[in-house]
Amino acid sequence: MKYILTICMFVCVSISCTSGTSNRESGEAIVTDSDIAANGSDDSDISEQDSGSDSRELPDTMTIAMCGDIMMGTTYPNVQLPPNDGRDVFKDTKHITQRADLAVGNLEGTLCDDGKSRKSPGPNSYSFRTPTKYAVNLTDAGYDFMSMANNHSRDFGDHGIEMSEKTLDAQGIAYAGVAGRREYAIVERNGVKYGICAFGHNSYTIKHTELQTVKRILNTLRPLCDILIVSFHGGAEGADRRSLPEGQENYLGENRGNLRQFTHFCIDNGADVIYGHGPHVTRCVEVYKNKFIAYSLGNFCTPYGMSLIGIKGYAPVVEIKIDSKGNFISGKIHSFIQQKGAGPRTDASNSVAKEMKTLSEQDIKNPIVTIDNEGNIRMKNEK
Repeated sequence: MKYILTICMFVCVSISCTSGTSNRESGEAIVTDSDIAANGSDDSDISEQDSGSDSRELPDTMTIAMCGDIMMGTTYPNVQLPPNDGRDVFKDTKHITQRADLAVGNLEGTLCDDGKSRKSPGPNSYSFRTPTKYAVNLTDAGYDFMSMANNHSRDFGDHGIEMSEKTLDAQGIAYAGVAGRREYAIVERNGVKYGICAFGHNSYTIKHTELQTVKRILNTLRPLCDILIVSFHGGAEGADRRSLPEGQENYLGENRGNLRQFTHFCIDNGADVIYGHGPHVTRCVEVYKNKFIAYSLGNFCTPYGMSLIGIKGYAPVVEIKIDSKGNFISGKIHSFIQQKGAGPRTDASNSVAKEMKTLSEQDIKNPIVTIDNEGNIRMKNEK
């Protein structure tokens, strides 16, 4: 069972409840903040703050499994749902996310059974509404956190956001990223407190382009956790955007961020692990100051509603091992390719790992890690 303690920073009220089932050890707690004070600015230097590690003895190593966009099917504008209520969409991948100390992804759309789309019809307009009963599939696969800082969380307005939050709460899955709502979550697993925050590029998300806001949240979260993880939705979209550019990216008239600057800024201000999504293709990985960054994990489980042609169907699970200080030790890019109507399926040829290897060698100058054709990520000084 998962036990949830919600800490309301505004009213200082805490409540605990039992919710959902987990394949993890019983008695573990999820601790999530609720409505953070909007004027709680803190510009102090992170180096002057506590790391969040108190007298507790942390494990020597921890594993984190990261995935990209998850939208298990939609009932809008037409019903496009996988068979068996989606219970098989993660069948090839869940052994990885279940065994990890922490498993994270991006909820691309809403968990909602009704409501009207707030978007106008058009060639670049998509709204995703996954039935709430599908949320149990996330729990069964072992997910602990879903980012909501993306351009589909508000497809069905505030109602869609509220229903998604309520549904994730019922499953014991933490979330963050919508402006004015939840700025971060703290998930405790095996005695380790993981602080997680999420940033997006559009108006109703907490924006990664607003670096002072990013810094404030990181400075708030760093003393409260042992390991600090950042999720971001950013970058231009499409098969021709697989390479990570220098500088700012723009798409459909929006500033989609300067992602090299943003990720390095986060690590300089206390982040340990960063995972990205948004371009609908995979991108490179990097280890910067011994901290891991995945710049885009692509479409992970989107069996309908999105193009899965070619590299758009590449669906990795990146599993990393870190030490008690959040420093990268090793990792593996597990290769999966999506099948329409089914979800991610094993890629025996390791095409996905090879793609991310190529991009990492191409886009990261003077890398301190190597990636082999099987997807193993190692520090260069490792023999």
